[in-house]
Amino acid sequence: MTMRVRIEDVAEAAGVSMKTVSRVLNNEPNVSERTRQQVEAAVEKLNYRPLPSARVLAGRKSYLVAMLFDNPSSNYLMEVELGVLDACQAQHYNLMLAPLVYDAKNIVAQVESLIVQSQLDGVVLTPPITDDAGVLKRLDELDIPYASVSAKEANRRIGVIVDEQGAVCAMMAHLVSLGHRRIAHIKGHPAHGASNWRLAGYREALKRAGLRYDRTLVVDGEFSYASGYAATNALLDLKQRPTAIFAANDDMAAGAICAICERGLSVPRDISVCGFDDTPIAHQIYPALTTVRQDTREMGRLAGIELLREIRERSSGSIVDVPYTLQLRRSTGPAPTT
Repeated sequence: MTMRVRIEDVAEAAGVSMKTVSRVLNNEPNVSERTRQQVEAAVEKLNYRPLPSARVLAGRKSYLVAMLFDNPSSNYLMEVELGVLDACQAQHYNLMLAPLVYDAKNIVAQVESLIVQSQLDGVVLTPPITDDAGVLKRLDELDIPYASVSAKEANRRIGVIVDEQGAVCAMMAHLVSLGHRRIAHIKGHPAHGASNWRLAGYREALKRAGLRYDRTLVVDGEFSYASGYAATNALLDLKQRPTAIFAANDDMAAGAICAICERGLSVPRDISVCGFDDTPIAHQIYPALTTVRQDTREMGRLAGIELLREIRERSSGSIVDVPYTLQLRRSTGPAPTT
């Protein structure tokens, strides 16, 4: 029968104390790089795997964090989730997924119950929960560390952000450079801060191009495929339809392409379409979608890293600004001449 490797064995092999081994395993500060490497080498050599129960008792932590979400885009959520999981696995933490209904009357009570029952060390908040004032207030009262993904300005403490308004201006400039002057916008869910930023970017880009803002070209969406499909049908029913559509996320852009093709029109020959996020669906549809790439998996990973840093040492987490890039693909082309 194979004996389980103990922390004492790792300490002896590394030539350090058990407390030092514990500090390295828990990624605590004030450990020299040489000592850290010695311990990690011993862990690898002995194939040591700490028992979660022992870690909890030693550090009075659960080594469990949760990602709170209510978002209709499964592609977006999957990428953020994978990123947070990357960060958690690297730090020997477990991740719990916690679906919520953002406009439920008892959402604050649900979050509090989740924290108490699961003894969470911290939470990652995703839009629109990331901007729920009641949830944020209760987390502060409970002194629970949290990291926000794409939070509004007032709530930026720990987490990740992208210059979404600047990214939309860049995408709109691309459409204008192709000769488009009648550009429609499918907005995101009104509860999401991103919806406001992306609309603001759309309006700013029109202003920079000397184009008039036309309310009939701006339609509501909910960040879902179905809402993009419905919104596009409304735009196609206009007497003068747009030559390009900027959807506030990729799922709605995919719905837009479907609606356009069902009308017997071609993308991008008749109407160009672009989105935002560069989630997997952008590569899976035809034609491949021109979109703004914000690396959502990396955003989740960085949010997780900042949260775990804050858990280890309070007031050490920060806001990380994640860059964006334009992914120019076949769904956009020159404006039609007739």
